[in-house]
Amino acid sequence: MEKKDFEAWLDNISITFLSLTDLQKNETLDHLISLSGAVQLRHLSNNLEILLKRDFLKLLPLELSFYLLKWLDPQTLLTCCLVSKQWNKVISACTEVWQTACKNLGWQIDDSVQDPLHWKKVYLKAILRMKQLKDHEAFETSSLIGHSARVYALYYKDGLLCTGSDDLSAKLWDVSTGQCIYGIQTHTCATVKFDEQKLVTGSFDNTIACWEWSSGARTQHFRGHTGAVFSVDYNDELDILVSGSADFTVKVWALSTGTCLNTLTGHTEWVTKVVLQKCKVKSLMHSPGDYILLSADKYEIKIWPIGREINCKCLKTLSVSEDRSISLQPRLHFDGKYIVCSSALGLYQWDFASYNILRVIKPPDFSNVSLLSFGEIFALLFDNRYLYIMDLRTEKLISRWPLPEYRKSKRGSSFLAGETSWLNGLNGQNDMGLVFATSMPDHSIHLVLWKEHS
Repeated sequence: MEKKDFEAWLDNISITFLSLTDLQKNETLDHLISLSGAVQLRHLSNNLEILLKRDFLKLLPLELSFYLLKWLDPQTLLTCCLVSKQWNKVISACTEVWQTACKNLGWQIDDSVQDPLHWKKVYLKAILRMKQLKDHEAFETSSLIGHSARVYALYYKDGLLCTGSDDLSAKLWDVSTGQCIYGIQTHTCATVKFDEQKLVTGSFDNTIACWEWSSGARTQHFRGHTGAVFSVDYNDELDILVSGSADFTVKVWALSTGTCLNTLTGHTEWVTKVVLQKCKVKSLMHSPGDYILLSADKYEIKIWPIGREINCKCLKTLSVSEDRSISLQPRLHFDGKYIVCSSALGLYQWDFASYNILRVIKPPDFSNVSLLSFGEIFALLFDNRYLYIMDLRTEKLISRWPLPEYRKSKRGSSFLAGETSWLNGLNGQNDMGLVFATSMPDHSIHLVLWKEHS
């Protein structure tokens, strides 16, 4: 048939075909297919594949593509990235999907990051780190050697670890290199705290001393306790130092002069922990910005206002058992909003605004587990055998790390947490440095550190 005649015939057939019902159209197509040979059927098959298998990510607007993609789980999305370069580009740019996936893993989200491809990379980094935690491969260990008697006091800040020992010395270590930066002669140290210029030590000789790092000189001596000083805290802005002792008292001192400003009584056991912290919530008893003192013994946590009045009254006493049948662990966490302490019954969290117990967390076999540090997402715990990470959203233990036979201390200062910002959410930058430190029977200090990202 001539081309002109074929085109006229095709136009006529097309007009007639369009006038048919759907059933008649189907019958017509069935008849034409039955008349077709191999060449025609192959042609039909190739064109039908193109018409029916539409690439919706290529054809849809990005907003609709993102809406559909957010219903898929991250692992499925990673598989979809392998379909084509176009799919990988669109899926990688789906910010909301990857941010949500990162949050679910306990990762911090910085909304100021504008790069659309950033969050898929963060998710891949996050999933690797979480796998390492689950497989017990996220940490490594090292030791600090230098003391000649038991190490009883530890304090960590900004990559530096201070150790106080019965060998009448205190040392400052760079955790990243394992090198001792300063070593000064002191009294026997039951507790230590430091900053760039000075070291404050509480001692078994019932006194507190302030030392200058650069010269090793004692710049202040605080006398007044009649029992060992187990805990100290201070604030340069307030010019105040607070101390907790085996004489059942808490003392408030002028940091610059060594004068005792106040003696707080009411404890009936050794005061093993004092914390000086700014309040971050409002209540009938305090306002944001007020400085608050917490002191803890074996059974109670007492809350005090910080002032120079002699007759300072305790604002509140917290306990987990009225009949004193349950002991509190010596570690105490207070961030200005929540108070957290562990006991044989579990991990107790109080709301600082109301003093009400918000929750009691009871992981398996909690009777032997102690609190190291507590964040918004994770908590760091330990017992005689392992270091544990708990996801506080599910209250499940997600990782553990074996610990050696460290030197036990009922008072609790011979072990401590290192960097703690990651407990509020990992971000790929804060999972580095010291995780945990404890003193050993051979007078060394055992360190648990984050492994670098592979």
